[in-house]
Amino acid sequence: MTPNAVKLRPTTPAEAEANAVWSVRAALNIAALQCQFSPFLATVRNYNDVLRQHSDELDRARATMVAHFRRYDGAQAQNSFDRYTTQTYNSYSTLDAQYSFCERAAVAGRAALTLRKGDLGKRAAALRDDVRAGLTPVSHKALLTPIEVTGVDLPPL
Repeated sequence: MTPNAVKLRPTTPAEAEANAVWSVRAALNIAALQCQFSPFLATVRNYNDVLRQHSDELDRARATMVAHFRRYDGAQAQNSFDRYTTQTYNSYSTLDAQYSFCERAAVAGRAALTLRKGDLGKRAAALRDDVRAGLTPVSHKALLTPIEVTGVDLPPL
């Protein structure tokens, strides 16, 4: 099962960018929790470093998303933002494609750390989309490579 991205009501360009930044944050947070099986991926360190390096931009993204929900939901904006955040985090939680998700999230985290402060939003949509592509499970049959065996009848797959 591939988790779906959260669908928003129409957004302004600033809200679309903020959504991408918030989504990258969510992906890296879930990776920090789910991908600790491989110290090589450094997902916890990447996440913490991204939080420090891009804190101002993450704060602006949060404020922009709360404003988005205020525009649509008025006094219920904070509750709507909380639901959105939960759904966004859940949209990165996977067991069926955990290895590919973890690999792509680790690469995205390292890429985010190469960006100067204030530049995360410019690349966030591409980073988000790349991590999301890793959420699609790979069939085990696709991983198997047929080999030639002579003299032995093999059972069908």
